[in-house]
Amino acid sequence: MKIIFFGTPDYVVPVLESLHRTFKPKTGESPIAAVVTQAPKPTGRKQELSYSPVDTWAFKKKVPKFFDPEDILKNKIQADLGVLASYGTIIPAEVINHFPHGILNIHPSLLPKWRGSSPIQAIIISEDQAGATIIKIDEKLDHGPIISQFKDEVLPEDTTETLRRRLFERSAEVLTTLIPPYLSGKIIPREQDHKLTTFTRETKKEDAFIPPQMLWSVVSGQWSEKQKEWKISFIGDLTVHCTPITVHNFIRAMQPWPTAWTFVRLGQRAKDKEQIRLKILKAHLESIQATGSKLPATKLVPSAQCLVPDLIQLEGKSPVSWKQFLEGYPEAKF
Repeated sequence: MKIIFFGTPDYVVPVLESLHRTFKPKTGESPIAAVVTQAPKPTGRKQELSYSPVDTWAFKKKVPKFFDPEDILKNKIQADLGVLASYGTIIPAEVINHFPHGILNIHPSLLPKWRGSSPIQAIIISEDQAGATIIKIDEKLDHGPIISQFKDEVLPEDTTETLRRRLFERSAEVLTTLIPPYLSGKIIPREQDHKLTTFTRETKKEDAFIPPQMLWSVVSGQWSEKQKEWKISFIGDLTVHCTPITVHNFIRAMQPWPTAWTFVRLGQRAKDKEQIRLKILKAHLESIQATGSKLPATKLVPSAQCLVPDLIQLEGKSPVSWKQFLEGYPEAKF
């Protein structure tokens, strides 16, 4: 059996390695006929080329690599099956049809919910349950029939990085188990219920913004059930209530990138009144009683929680603890 793998970031390498290890024949050659990955990009001050983790894996294993899906056709690379995991580009129909058994895609959500580029972020912000779906791709985004699906829980301290890595590691095990029965026709793909579809788009830096007044309300404990709702624009215009839990979820969802941020004024002097960007790298939840709040109970919802930042970073500065920040800027205003 020969497989062509489409993927780019480090968290999909366990999938690639699992395919290589599981289906490697006794003759010793790799079952991976080729990989298709994103082209190297210049990075850093010296603009040196940075190669993707999948590119690096292929180089070490002496597996052919390509940067354009259509190169598979041009070079007449043959394979029984394609496997796609966070490749980053839509696959043309003629490439999909090149494979006798199609291309299987690992998508880290319970499709048809949260199609698109940011399903993990959507799950952490608004769900208690995570999961992944393996589909046979068609020409539409995350639209194809389902081959397999599994559920997983969102852990209290999960970030996008930790949850995504866990889902892809588990998907690697599921995928290698289902490929033989799938190729033999024992697994029949089932259509998604397209009426239940929700979408996400690629996350941008500006999407990680938390309005200053909103952040301060949950940090100080001065939030209420009647507080203004929060629109999360990159998650299908999702609207959530601004609570300490929601903001905590949002901060975790924005890790490791683009990182939640807000604006702060550092003091009363003219130069300190300018708004400066402040990143919230890590936070946790505490009860109002634990933080010593004297606020009237009528202003609080029954859970009586507040958000406590742990690690923050002023623009142009090194990360510091929340305590260090308040000691250094006692007149800071959100």
